[in-house]
Amino acid sequence: MIDIDKVLAKLGIADLNEMQQKTTAAILGTDSDVVVLSPTGSGKTLAYLLPVAHEIDTESDDVQVVVIVPGRELALQSDTVMRDMACGVRSVSCYGGRPAMDEHKVIKKVMPHIVFGTPGRLNDHLDKQNINPYKIRCVVIDEFDKCLQMGFHDEMSRLMKKLPGLRRRVLLSATDADEIPSFVHLSEAVRIDCLDEGEQVPERVTIHEVRSDAKDKLAALAMLLRSFEGGSTVVFLNYRDSVERTADYLRKEGFAVSHFHGGMPQEEREAALYRFSNGSANVFVCTDLASRGLDIPDIDNIVHYHLPQGEDGYVHRVGRTARWDATGRTFFLLGPEEHIPEFVEGNVVGYEMPDGALLPPPAPARMATLYIGKGKKDKLSKGDIVGFLCKKGGLTSDDIGRIDVKERYCYVAVSASKVKGVLANTRGEKVKGVKTIIEMVK
Repeated sequence: MIDIDKVLAKLGIADLNEMQQKTTAAILGTDSDVVVLSPTGSGKTLAYLLPVAHEIDTESDDVQVVVIVPGRELALQSDTVMRDMACGVRSVSCYGGRPAMDEHKVIKKVMPHIVFGTPGRLNDHLDKQNINPYKIRCVVIDEFDKCLQMGFHDEMSRLMKKLPGLRRRVLLSATDADEIPSFVHLSEAVRIDCLDEGEQVPERVTIHEVRSDAKDKLAALAMLLRSFEGGSTVVFLNYRDSVERTADYLRKEGFAVSHFHGGMPQEEREAALYRFSNGSANVFVCTDLASRGLDIPDIDNIVHYHLPQGEDGYVHRVGRTARWDATGRTFFLLGPEEHIPEFVEGNVVGYEMPDGALLPPPAPARMATLYIGKGKKDKLSKGDIVGFLCKKGGLTSDDIGRIDVKERYCYVAVSASKVKGVLANTRGEKVKGVKTIIEMVK
């Protein structure tokens, strides 16, 4: 059993919040199913992982817990949190868009105790007997309101029937579901409701209205972003082609932009998200796909270029900012015939756009992202990368930010002012004795 206090110290967390304390107590102190309702950004992933990991038999090589998530990004994020806990519990993430055979090889190699996955891909692995269902005692359904929507019903129903040894279910969401389907077999559940019915979004978020005289709001958006004078901003739109058009426009205007939608190849989505989260872009243009499951710290502003399509969508969009105890702002950019939706609660403050002539140019990105074409399979570690970039690239450790080592490649954030020198200094150089591609991710 893991020592929760040691894990928290390793993560640099002094105390659990009230929801996390209640969730931990319910999972460790009872045998009941548990339903947790808590706002986005309140730490639900850690709330269930700590007690669930505590119950894992680390001497066994069997899968004991399955965590069902609605999308790839949340699977990856949750798996990363589990690995960061570094407590001896092994995990993998599984999702569509890549060969199931590759995942099977990873499962055989890692022998995970916990598997994070989307419903369809988990069904695939269970059908192919890549995952042994007979030792799985707990299933966690994260973002259960989305997992249990109509599009997932058949997959979820099939999945639950394949877990004969299941003893407990843990469901988590930032919004309440009208009804939990019978196939989940929830009974006598402990319900932890930390949703404040009087508070749609945290009081730490200020709501602003911004008017555009033109129906095409791109020029107004650029003015608004310039008025932020830097900071980290997410711009939400409702359509993939609109995301592409808006991102292209902002790039031409000089903004450091990353964009993200479901029509992009997964490697491009991953690179886009990485560039934004590590400071290589300070504007993230996206569809509502990015409104759930992305834990990006320090987002200052949320801009609704297109109006959210419902109250739940609005809540999840705004949940990207003011995470934990931080503050944030959300802006409705409204055309001549648009109005703030009736479901938006709270005090809406007008935002006076400064004179364009007085606004500074778009703020440059603080970091740039390097791609290194070797990874874990080449036995490359974060220490190897830091050593290489300092010795051959002419950097100091202060010039290097976040490093992600994947199976076959790495992403590294480096100071934007030093990236050209790094590329010049490392051209033709070997990493751990092997030549490889080193280039900037754009």
